[in-house]
Amino acid sequence: TFQQKPQGVGRGVYRDPSQAQTQKSMNIHHDKRVIKGNTYAAQVLPLSAQMELQMAEKESERQKKRIAAEHRRKKQEDQKRSLTPEPVEGRRHIDIQTELYLEDLTDKVQEAAVETQTDPMLDRPPTPKFVPSKSGKDAECQIEDGDLFDFDFEVQPILEVMVGKTLEQAVLEVMQEEELETLRQQQLEFEQRRKEEMVETQRLEAAEQRKYEEKERRKKQEQNRLRKEKVIKEKLAARVFSKQFLQNLEGKVFGKLEDEGWFYDSVEREVETAFMPWLFDAVDTQLEAMQKTRSLVDQLVKLSLEKATAQDSIE
Repeated sequence: TFQQKPQGVGRGVYRDPSQAQTQKSMNIHHDKRVIKGNTYAAQVLPLSAQMELQMAEKESERQKKRIAAEHRRKKQEDQKRSLTPEPVEGRRHIDIQTELYLEDLTDKVQEAAVETQTDPMLDRPPTPKFVPSKSGKDAECQIEDGDLFDFDFEVQPILEVMVGKTLEQAVLEVMQEEELETLRQQQLEFEQRRKEEMVETQRLEAAEQRKYEEKERRKKQEQNRLRKEKVIKEKLAARVFSKQFLQNLEGKVFGKLEDEGWFYDSVEREVETAFMPWLFDAVDTQLEAMQKTRSLVDQLVKLSLEKATAQDSIE
């Protein structure tokens, strides 16, 4: 996976006393970074290796984000750090070393090659204390009073600028606070005025609503009154019309019923409805019997004549 930390395959020149005496196997065959098998076939990583690779990628991303956040933090700290004021006229700033040991700073570091031969399996000697080697030339100078600068005199313009800026900022903040207070007061007055206008508007709307409801109620009362008057007039007209219509109704009804035959004599009606139909039926029955009798007589006479004619012809 090429994500393992590098480690040596052999022992160093010196022994580390802090490590255990047991020696771990350093055979390259057991190294996880070495891929065993042919080099031309498709390499299929096992599930554990894939998970390890994903975890390594996530750790790398987190490390990159952490380094970027550290760079941003240092950059912000550098920006927040107060800068050195500009030198006064006739002076200039220079970079000096403030470390305990001074050394000559050059663009190219001096290098030297040293070789030595030691016997194997020697105890590591204690590390000596680091003492930088002396480089460059020593120089000294005597600075009298007033040679560098008078702090009280040099700091006066800076203090004037700082005090002036502070006072100006304070005045601006006070003016801003007064303006905000004025705006807040105006907002409160506006809210109060708007509430009063809203209350007045609600009162006017309520009065208008009451007037509208009273108007609708009066309209309904007037409509009900007109409807009742109309009903009364219609009833009165119907009563007058019915009274006029019913004055001669009895005589007309009886006359019409009599014309249509609803009022009749019971004997006459009995004769017309019962006796006359029975008489007609009896006459019809008797006539049919007489007709049958005559037809039989005619047939007998005809047969007699035919027989008589037949006998005469035989004789």
